[in-house]
Amino acid sequence: MEFPIYRPRRLRRNERLRELVRETTLSTKNLIYPLFVGPGKNHTRPVSSMPGVAELSVDLTVKECREVESLGIPAVILFGIPERKDPLGSEAYLDDGTVQRAVRAIKENVPGLLVFTDVCLCEYTDHGHCGIVEGGEVENDRTLELLAKTAVTHARAGADIVAPSDMMDGRVGAIRAALDQNGFQQVAIMAYAAKYASAFYGPFREAAGSTPRFGDRRSYQMDPGNADEALREIELDIREGADIVLVKPALAYLDIVYRAKKKFGYPVAAYNVSGEYAMIKAAGANGWLEEERAMMEALLSIKRAGADMILTYFAKDAARLLRAA
Repeated sequence: MEFPIYRPRRLRRNERLRELVRETTLSTKNLIYPLFVGPGKNHTRPVSSMPGVAELSVDLTVKECREVESLGIPAVILFGIPERKDPLGSEAYLDDGTVQRAVRAIKENVPGLLVFTDVCLCEYTDHGHCGIVEGGEVENDRTLELLAKTAVTHARAGADIVAPSDMMDGRVGAIRAALDQNGFQQVAIMAYAAKYASAFYGPFREAAGSTPRFGDRRSYQMDPGNADEALREIELDIREGADIVLVKPALAYLDIVYRAKKKFGYPVAAYNVSGEYAMIKAAGANGWLEEERAMMEALLSIKRAGADMILTYFAKDAARLLRAA
């Protein structure tokens, strides 16, 4: 048998050669670490379905942020857990709310760290939906005012980037207008532009106590079978002023990440969500796969698909491995 002149294995013989020709690399600079911030002081509440993840009070969140920065991770995203929930999610837009206090504390104590904030009502409403509910339906347009109000309080506290995750139509435009009118033209928006109605959010909902008390979110989150619609959603958010567009979940929607980057050329984020994290942790704990290798392979695949930044609960673990390499 006559071998071809080109033998791909020539460049796979050792790690140095493999590194030289590697097309995609993962860096700590690509990572954003999600944090659940709750009330109280010196308070930790572990999330049973997400080993290694816990709700932290503001003081412990600051401590965690110091570690995050020391690992070279450039940013965190904050999800707030309120003391009380009500139908309008009123603690979401208090100037002295949990997230607002956390942002101020982080900016005072870890000023070099970028702070993203989740802008949604589901963690704050007693019904668990992402907006105002009337007659069993989530009211899109009435919800926009509350989302914009929430974003302004986050910006006032010092947030660098606000991240609306609610999937209400028109919310990026409403938030951009409110930020600009209040003097926060430099605060960026990372829009959850293609957020699917996914089965992979279960552990997050345990952490945030945000499981809907009735119905589901399929009337406002995207149908998993739709890809062209995702591109329309992304284009709408860009037109309304989004600076970064996000695809959620990541692993089951790598095709959307790829198409978004190719079509628009905008900064693209992908959320390696709670269920994706929990699956790898569970399989690793049971010896069904090598957890560290699976983690790094999953994150690399997201980067390879075109994501510029990855929101992941693995951020600290990945950063430690990347520093040791």
